[in-house]
Amino acid sequence: MKNYILCCLCLMSISIYSQDTDEAYITSEEHQELKINGLFLILGAIELDYQYLLNEESAIGIDVLYAYDDENIDVNYYIAPYYRQYFGKKYASGFFVEAFGMLNSVDDYTYGSYYDEPTDSYYSSSGYEENIVDFALGIGTGVKLLTKRGFIVEIDLGIGRNLFKNDRDFTIIGKGGINLGYRF
Repeated sequence: MKNYILCCLCLMSISIYSQDTDEAYITSEEHQELKINGLFLILGAIELDYQYLLNEESAIGIDVLYAYDDENIDVNYYIAPYYRQYFGKKYASGFFVEAFGMLNSVDDYTYGSYYDEPTDSYYSSSGYEENIVDFALGIGTGVKLLTKRGFIVEIDLGIGRNLFKNDRDFTIIGKGGINLGYRF
């Protein structure tokens, strides 16, 4: 009986050590990522990205952006949930495509002008700021590089279309950047 138990333990240990080594550093707990967009930090906004890995080729996540400098970035804030499909050899890394939705807020500077017939003159009124909130659907692509210790460098670019306020200048909306993060 002791020999039988010893033989079973040896077979189990051999099968554990013979697993694929490409995914050896990805444990069942390492399905989350947190990233910050370094490009937007330079431009005057902070964008955080949280991602949950569903399996080796797909993930869901959310991007949240808040702009604190409105000279370089037109968007005040956005919240963008997404789904990603990966095509790399490593676990949830390499080339990817994504579909996203985006709740966004922009400031529209409107200038009015009118024609006065009695004086035969054109007058323009002062510009005013109008906050526009809309929802967009879009697609994106990019590449994610991952080290064995879990550090991430990601470059992504996406484009979407606002769905509800199409009479404004902000029908097309974009997202993207250079993200740095960690998988845990």
